[in-house]
Formats: sequence, C-alpha cells, structure tokens
Amino acid sequence: MARIKDVAAHAGVSVATVSRVLNDNPSVTEETRTRVYAAMRELSYVPNAVARSLRTEATKTLGLIIGDIVNPFFAELARAVEDAARAAGYTVIIGNADERAEEQDHYVRTLLEQRVDGLLICPTAEVTPLVEELARAGGPLVFLDRTLPGMHVPSVRADGTDAIRALVAHLRQLGHRRIAFISGPARLSTGRERTGAFLAAMAEHGLEVHPEYVQAGDFRSGSGRALTARLLDLPAPPQVIFAGDNLMTLGALDEIRARGLRIPEDVALASFDDVPWFPHVNPPITAISQPAAELGKRGVRVILDRLGGRPAESVALPAVLVVRQSCGEGRDVS
Repeated sequence: MARIKDVAAHAGVSVATVSRVLNDNPSVTEETRTRVYAAMRELSYVPNAVARSLRTEATKTLGLIIGDIVNPFFAELARAVEDAARAAGYTVIIGNADERAEEQDHYVRTLLEQRVDGLLICPTAEVTPLVEELARAGGPLVFLDRTLPGMHVPSVRADGTDAIRALVAHLRQLGHRRIAFISGPARLSTGRERTGAFLAAMAEHGLEVHPEYVQAGDFRSGSGRALTARLLDLPAPPQVIFAGDNLMTLGALDEIRARGLRIPEDVALASFDDVPWFPHVNPPITAISQPAAELGKRGVRVILDRLGGRPAESVALPAVLVVRQSCGEGRDVS
C-alpha cells in the first residue's frame, strides 16, 4: 500500500503539503491540490483515516451523511436508519452535507476519525477523491437515495419510473395536455432519473414536451418558487406543474398562492415526494410517495451485510402515486 511520502514524491511536494491537502487547509493552491489528488489516484493511496476505518475492531457505530436535513424526506430516512440501527445494537452519528461536496467530505473524514464501523451516504453530485478512495479501498460503504457514476458501491434507492408513468397517464386522462416539470439538478442521479422518466412517459402517452416546460431546480423551495413564476409568465402557461421534490412543490405552492391563483382551476400541481401535510392542504396535493422509511431500514440491512462479510446487493424500491385533488380530479379541466 502506498504511503504518504510516496504520494509526496510522486506529486513533487513535501509530506507536509500532502497532509495539508488531506486536511483541506486553505493555504494550498488549487493547482497543488489537483496534483496531489492525481498522485493519490495513480498510486491507489488510501488516506490514514480510511485505513484506520478498515481495522477489525468494532465500535458499534454507523455514520450517516444526508443531503439536506431540512428536507422531510431525509428526516424520515434518517429516523428509519436510527431505528433500524438501534434495533441491531448500533448507534448512528448523523452529518448534514447541505448538498455540498466539501461538507460531505468533512463529515466523511470526521466519522472515519471517530472509527465508525460503516458509512451510509446520500452522496452529493460531485465524485470527490475521498469518497472515490473509500469506495476503491472496499470500505464498508453504502449509498442511500442516490448513486455516483463509475462507483461499485451497493446502493439503496427508490425507483419512481412507474409512478411517474402513472402520474402522466392520470393527468392525460383528466384532460391535461400542457404539463411542465421542475426537475432536480442533472448532476444528481435523482434529478437525471426523474427527468428521463417524465420525458419517456410524456412520449409514451403522445404528449408534446415544450422545451420551456422543463426547468431544472435544485431541490430547494426557492428554486421551486422562481421556476414556477417563470412557467406562469409564459405566453401559454402550463395546465399542470409537476415539481421534482417536496421542497420545490412548497415553493411552487407559495408562488401560486401569492398570485391569487386557484388550484386546480387555474393551474394544477403535483409533487414527486409526499409529506404528511400534503393531505391537509386545500386542495390535498397529488404526490408520488417514496418509501423513505423502508429505504432507511434496507440501507442498514445492506451495511450490516457488508460488515458481516455477507453479499450486499443494491436495492431499488418502487415509489407509488397517491391521487388526491390538486390536479382537477372530479372536475372538467378541458
């Protein structure tokens, strides 16, 4: 196994510089940081924190890094992970990446320094060298909700393809033709998957997709509101706005209400992600429900399989359409 001094020699820097890179010291230039990371990849260097995490002494702790603790989906997911881990005799330490790669890596390092037995990560879009090295080292790692390209890491995620197809069929049956989609960012696997499923479902049902009707948000309420405003300002605004997650749905709802528009008479609204308060909105919001609790439980099961030396297979659980009244159910929308 390569050592830190081997990385330093390969990159043409001092051991102290490599150490500063590993510790995210801001004094290191971007050019030097890139050169050191390249040397680490070429030498298959495993940082000490990762190497220590692979020792056999168990601490009965698991690390969980989620994308955004404000998002109700991740809150439910984290609760399920905690409950399942506790039932198996483990304690969970949670980190909130806030959808930022540098925050994610900060928690990865911290949790590995704490000698957690395994890591469950809802990865950010960027493939960082630290996560790449951890995956390459074969550490006890599982991805939750999202995947990363080129990573041979078991994942537990929801598959919304059939549910999105069912939603588009439902909207078409109600008479809707102009359907807009506020997607998540294309750099995230969930953003790409939901956009692809929506476009395929629209084509399957013979519905035209106007380019201006597909807008990329960031899974935050602010983008949901801003993009809803953009859609409603079009010369021919959509009949339906389908938001790609619950927070963007909240933003869309805020903008629709601020304009004094009625749901579904003026514009219909649907959400990917269901939350407990959707049935209590007037009208209740039609949504695609992800099995967040089951994802958390299955994620713990997969990481425990890895820790026990058992085969750990990726899991994809189906999301389901929950029809309520926000798309014109029971009304003439033609």
